[in-house]
Amino acid sequence: MITVASLAPYLGGALALGGVAVAATRRRELLIRWCAWAVGVPLVTGAFWWGRPGAALVALVAGVIAVAEFGGLLRLGRPDRVVLAAAVAGVVLAAWLAPGQVLRVVAVGALAVAAVPLLTGDADRGLHRLGAGLLGLAWLSVLAALVPLGASALALFVAVSIADIVAYFAGRRLGGPRLSPLSPAKRWSGTLAGATAGLGVLAVLSALSWPMAIAVAVGGPAGDLLESMVKRGAGTKDAGRWLPGSGGLLDRIDSTLVALAVLLVLS
Repeated sequence: MITVASLAPYLGGALALGGVAVAATRRRELLIRWCAWAVGVPLVTGAFWWGRPGAALVALVAGVIAVAEFGGLLRLGRPDRVVLAAAVAGVVLAAWLAPGQVLRVVAVGALAVAAVPLLTGDADRGLHRLGAGLLGLAWLSVLAALVPLGASALALFVAVSIADIVAYFAGRRLGGPRLSPLSPAKRWSGTLAGATAGLGVLAVLSALSWPMAIAVAVGGPAGDLLESMVKRGAGTKDAGRWLPGSGGLLDRIDSTLVALAVLLVLS
């Protein structure tokens, strides 16, 4: 069984090795990104060590921030963002306090999100607001899976993150056919190399199973392409500018969100 205690030494070791590698490159942007990881990894690991309340706290904070970034990308007004944030938070709290009511809370949240453009009588952008709100609810409510999955979700995040990094550098080095027009820089060679690295990480963490493997190999790249589609539609490169080295939170967790959804379906 995977526990946070069993993952902690690997996370600390990976952070230390990453720091040495970044220092050797002397690249400022990589150093900034590593510093963000050096702050975030202990905080998130500590929260998961707390158990279900800690995982719920991480999901709540991430959900609210992600909704703010998503609303900015889709140009949603404040009422839409507030209702969407409340709906996502409701799903997370239900996963923690009333697991049997999660689907009911999702349905209530969807009705609330749909009610905002309907009640304002927005004939011009109402359909856009409705579609964007429902997409945001379906996409970001997956964060609630952090509560029941616990340490498994943390292991999944680590594997997906490593797979993303390897896919980026391997794709640039190996070249080959593009993965999708949505993200011209990504290559099939990089995706396959990243998936292999992600599976290796799962094996090292004693978290390798066929649902986890598919979540990393398929869900991770799909999540990255989903955010690329949203950002291309919005005409922007990053979901935000506040997270050093990563743009916004969505830019960091996009792959993990769909990987979590795949893991939930297969589990």
